[in-house]
Formats: sequence, structure tokens, C-alpha cells
Amino acid sequence: MADEPTVTDEAVASLHGAADPRLRELLTGLVRHLHAFARESRLKQEEWERAIGFLTATGQACTDTRQEFILLSDVLGLSMLLETINERQGPGATESTVLGPFHMTESPVRALGANIDLVGDGEPCVVSGRVLSRDGGPLPGAVVDVWQADAHGFYDVQRPDVQPPGNGRGLFTADAEGRFWFRTCVPSPYPIPTDGPVGDLLRATGRHPYRPAHIHFIASAAGHTPVTTHIFVAGSEYLDSDAVFAVKPSLVQDFETVDDPSLAREFGVDNPFRHARFDLVLEAS
Repeated sequence: MADEPTVTDEAVASLHGAADPRLRELLTGLVRHLHAFARESRLKQEEWERAIGFLTATGQACTDTRQEFILLSDVLGLSMLLETINERQGPGATESTVLGPFHMTESPVRALGANIDLVGDGEPCVVSGRVLSRDGGPLPGAVVDVWQADAHGFYDVQRPDVQPPGNGRGLFTADAEGRFWFRTCVPSPYPIPTDGPVGDLLRATGRHPYRPAHIHFIASAAGHTPVTTHIFVAGSEYLDSDAVFAVKPSLVQDFETVDDPSLAREFGVDNPFRHARFDLVLEAS
């Protein structure tokens, strides 16, 4: 018969029949840590009921274009911790960071040099770089998936009445020298969604919801480990207090102002414009 001293061992013992040893390992650790947390905090029944209500509401807030559980993982620092634990890139390779909750809409295939800012009300910007192996060799045909918020801090799925589908998104194929480039607008800092349970949690803990300005990337190439990363705009607000703890110094990049009419014509943007150069370096798999 279970009581406080024995219930944990009995719950763990009930898992011994799991056919998958990794599942048994994970659930055993989860049960032991949850029980230890309850004992250490002397968790009250009404507190646990509130927690269950919060998790239920988190699930109910999820839609085809919104993942509240990923957002919860992000603001608790778990997403970034998992990125760090599972980092597979060697020294010199591009560091990874969180996927975020808005990579839920497939990025449209676009030609190199295309403009992903379909609204056109932000400061013009060109992003260019190469996809390289860690030995420095180019990776022709590498795929670069890009997504970002608009100049006002919203993703296309957040404001479908204002932004056309696929705004701020693009799927590019690097050329024979591993190069990629595209036009966009300079991203701005923005708040993560706060109209759901995660927003309630941030308010209850006195935290702000803001992320520094950034652009998301997933780079992949045959024979190499894909990397999910961002580039952050140097000098942006909230670099030191990102709501999802995702900033790494190596990912902070200058978006320099370029005043060169001939270069602007070459890229097909208004002059002056901002230019960010960023190489994506992958580890051989």
C-alpha cells in the first residue's frame, strides 16, 4: 500500500514493463523529479489543480498556426537548454538556437535575390552569405529556410488580414559557390504572443515578453548536420534580456547602412539600404 515514503518507488516500479528502454528511462526520471519537486515545495492540492488548468489552457491555445507549448518551453528556458545539450556543431560551425513557435507554415520556394518582404513598409535590407562546410569548402545546392517578423513585429500567421501568406518567409537554394542572398526589411524587436496562458505566466512573474530583432534560418546540405539558428541585429533592444534566452554572441551581426546607388541597383533595393552578411557553417555528418 502506497504512502509518501513509498509511492515514488511504486510508481517507478510500474514502469519496468515498458518495452522501450529509453521510454522507461525518461519516465523514471520524470516521475522521480516530479515527486521530489512536490515533496520539496510541499505542493498543495489546489496549486496542482491550477497547474493542470494552466497546462490544459496551453493545449487549448494551440492551433495549426500557433504552438503555445513551444512558447511555454521557450520562456522557461527549456528550448534553449535542449539546444545546448544537443549541440552537434563542432568548433567554428554556426551555433544553433531555438526554433521558436512560428515555423509552422511552410516557406515558399523563392529564387535567389527575391524579396520576402511582400508588404514593403519596412527599411530595405539585403541579407547575403555562403553555406560552408566546417573545412571552409562551399556547399552548392544547400537549402536555406528563412522566416522573420515584419517591420512591426508580427509574423504572417499573426496578422493574416494585413500580411499575405508567406510574407517574411523564403526557401532558397544556394548557388554553385554556396552563396545565398535575398531582400527583406530590417526586423524589429517584438513581443512574443501574450494573449494566452504563456502571457499570463509572464505577467504573474513580472517578466517582459520582448525578443531582440532577428531573422531565423535553417540551413541544410547533403552529408552535413542541419543547423537551426538566428541572426540578431547588433544594437537591438533586449539583446541582454531575450524572453526566450536565445541570444549567443556569435549570432549578433551588424546590419550596416550602405549608401551606394550602384550597389542598390544591383540588389534591386532603394538607396540607402541595410546589409547583413552571414555565413552558415555546417558540420559534416
